[in-house]
Amino acid sequence: MTDKPCRGLRKDAARNRQRVLTAARELFAIKGMEATLNDVAHHAGVGVGTVYRRFATKEDLVEAIFEDGIAEVVRLAETALQHPNSWDGLVWFIERQCELAATDRGLREMIYSKAYGGDRVDCVREELVPLVFTLVERARQDGYLRADIEHTDTPIIGLLAGTVSEWAGHVDPELWRRYVALLLEGMRYHPDQKPLGIAALDEDQMHAAMHGWDPAG
Repeated sequence: MTDKPCRGLRKDAARNRQRVLTAARELFAIKGMEATLNDVAHHAGVGVGTVYRRFATKEDLVEAIFEDGIAEVVRLAETALQHPNSWDGLVWFIERQCELAATDRGLREMIYSKAYGGDRVDCVREELVPLVFTLVERARQDGYLRADIEHTDTPIIGLLAGTVSEWAGHVDPELWRRYVALLLEGMRYHPDQKPLGIAALDEDQMHAAMHGWDPAG
């Protein structure tokens, strides 16, 4: 008899934790990383103390939400590598990646900035890079992709899709797809292509760009 209240408390705590996580994911998707723990509490319909008991800092909450979000991008890359046609696999991955970036501002800011996420999210990022490198290299070797496209170009396409969505999504939420299609067409190999005038960022430059961008200002 004495253990029933304890079990009830644990169930309530688990429900509250999930309620906070769900609310935070919804709120960050709309407002990005500028949302505060107080904002999350209000959106979840719980007291601020409930949030702070589950997550001592905003960084703790962000890690809990977006470790899975970034792992989803890893799974997309793994699925794309299973496609028998390297170009179709690359296109599928870029379109899915851009869809996430266009519809979830919080995840977009997490992926493209080092300001949030912590070590666990960094580990997932490190898992993603070689997968994307293989997707790009495979399509280039098969003659589908222009020679001067690099794997570091693909996340920037996602960032561009997110920017279009943020700017014009209230007018047309699907507009980003038009510009992703244009970019993909420009990535295709064609005979007698002129080389691009600007080189892609290398890994060190990508890290520098991500470290230098704090989406919340």
